[in-house]
This record gives sequence, structure tokens and C-alpha cells, in this order.
Amino acid sequence: MTTQLTGHCPECDAELTFNDVIEGEIVVCSDCGVDLEVISLEPFELALAPMEEEDWGE
Repeated sequence: MTTQLTGHCPECDAELTFNDVIEGEIVVCSDCGVDLEVISLEPFELALAPMEEEDWGE
């Protein structure tokens, strides 16, 4: 069974719909292209994904 969830991009406020996502998953806004993190499923909530820092081979 497919679970469809709808939320809004915190960057551009576009309405986004995703199927079968899990908490902690990184998704992309189809309007502005920003990376978003699914931070909650109930209620469905998206936040800007944390930027990964380069380790420069350390």
C-alpha cells in the first residue's frame, strides 16, 4: 500500500507530495531544487536538510 503525504517546502512554500517516505529521508523540492529532510510523518513535516561538511580526507 502506498502512503501519500503532502507538505510545503520551507524554502519556497511549494506544495509537495511524496509517496512512501520515511522519517529522516532526504527529498528534493521539485520547484526550487533544495534538499529537504522529512523530520516527522505524523504530522508530516519537512525542514531544510543539514549541509554536509567536507572532511577533506581527515
